[in-house]
Amino acid sequence: MTDKALDAVIIGGGHNGLVAAAYLARAGRRVQVLERLDHVGGAAVSAHAFEGVDARLSRYSYLVSLLPQRIITDLGARIRLSRRRISSYTPDPATGGAAGLLIGPHPTFDAIGAGADAAGFADFYRRCGLITSRIWPTLLQPLRGRAQLRRDVLGGQDAETAEAWEALIERPVGQAISAAVSHDLVRGVMATDALIGTFADIDDPTLIQNVCFLYHLIGGGTGDWDVPVGGMGAVSGALAAAATGFGAEIITGADVYAVNPDGEVRYRQGGSARRVNADRVLVNVTPAALAGLLGDPVPETAPGAQVKVNLMLRRLPRLRDQRVTPEQAFGGTFHINEGFGQLAAAYRDASDGRVPDPLPCEIYCHSLTDPSILSEDLHASGAHTLTVFGLHTPHSLAAGDPDRTRDRLTSAVLNSLNSVLAEPIQEVLMEDAAGRLCIEAKTTADLEQSLGMTAGNIFHGALRWPFAEDDTPLDTPAQRWGVATAHDRILLCGSGSVRGGAVSGIGGHNAAMAVLES
Repeated sequence: MTDKALDAVIIGGGHNGLVAAAYLARAGRRVQVLERLDHVGGAAVSAHAFEGVDARLSRYSYLVSLLPQRIITDLGARIRLSRRRISSYTPDPATGGAAGLLIGPHPTFDAIGAGADAAGFADFYRRCGLITSRIWPTLLQPLRGRAQLRRDVLGGQDAETAEAWEALIERPVGQAISAAVSHDLVRGVMATDALIGTFADIDDPTLIQNVCFLYHLIGGGTGDWDVPVGGMGAVSGALAAAATGFGAEIITGADVYAVNPDGEVRYRQGGSARRVNADRVLVNVTPAALAGLLGDPVPETAPGAQVKVNLMLRRLPRLRDQRVTPEQAFGGTFHINEGFGQLAAAYRDASDGRVPDPLPCEIYCHSLTDPSILSEDLHASGAHTLTVFGLHTPHSLAAGDPDRTRDRLTSAVLNSLNSVLAEPIQEVLMEDAAGRLCIEAKTTADLEQSLGMTAGNIFHGALRWPFAEDDTPLDTPAQRWGVATAHDRILLCGSGSVRGGAVSGIGGHNAAMAVLES
């Protein structure tokens, strides 16, 4: 069956696909979104993860930093973000968690014997801001070459900004961190932003860790990571409403199985084979998945390197550190076993095929900042959600038996968490309607199976600098906006685009701009 011809077909109804659809439909283009699942949102969704527990957890992605306010305003999307009062808390493994570093209105560097690092810590991020605040506005503009962006960022060529550029863009960021502070735990807190979802050593000469670090600090020019009110599903829901409001058609249960470079897309829906033709095909799947749809050679993909564990608690657990409350500790990002040396050791363990012990982890508690994801009864009872994100768990560890791997990684996460708590986390876990502990783990294998993320990479592949190398052709609109493929009528519109990654909508915006310029 052949459907009508369209201006654009978008493959994949994740948040980027919805942003692209909304911009194009707003411009009067005939747009259709084809989503394989029975709902839109991709990784930016909420779910009742535990039977009989009335809580809407952000199942995969969970915080927002890179979504520009301009996209929200342009599309009239009803998205609300809430700022966390505490930045982070990190128990010190050297004290068994009896002392820790709280970063917020009143930092506690002295509590871990790192008072001498307080000034260097603050100055490091001030210098990073010289770069991030100037690069951030360019993400919704045509790509610039490396040399051009450097000139634009440096402006009058002041020495401090030039040195900051070198530290973040040209040399392994571990060197700048080590020069700024001396305490192992403080260095580790700073280094984690370079390693989340990226399997690398902090001193990797390829600088892939620097790219990850830059994206974690660049959001809004400040690097703040905010809580989406109502959960991630509220973000995707608002973008879907904007797209359909402008006239885009969203078709769920549409499993695309082939794409022709001439703009023909074939998919199955409800047992029927269909095809649709479009002037442009925007692709919100991984570049490797696109190659499979086209019949092109499949490129090698950088593996994902994380495990996510969702927990539902009756109450927050007690801490060994009596100088902070659980509400303070879990009010920001809670770092576990992420000292500088621990991160390096975990990378070596994972490189040798072992699950790191202890596993570096980070926790965030959505319900402390936004209790709207809980029913009134759950909120009144003192219940909370926890999301634990384990680092240095590359996709190679998930090879073989996926259930066994999930169990191993879940145990590693819980053991790491328990190493700094005054009581086992299992003691405060809720049970679902069937009497099972409320634990849900998502490995790289789960992401590949459920969401089609090749090798479980949450960025659809290795992150790339937010600029073009100076020898990169920028002749076509698609090239200038960083969304080009080898085929003129096919554009990337998701995390696989040059400035894609995380919940940002930037890939969708930039693909739409390339179409509108064509």
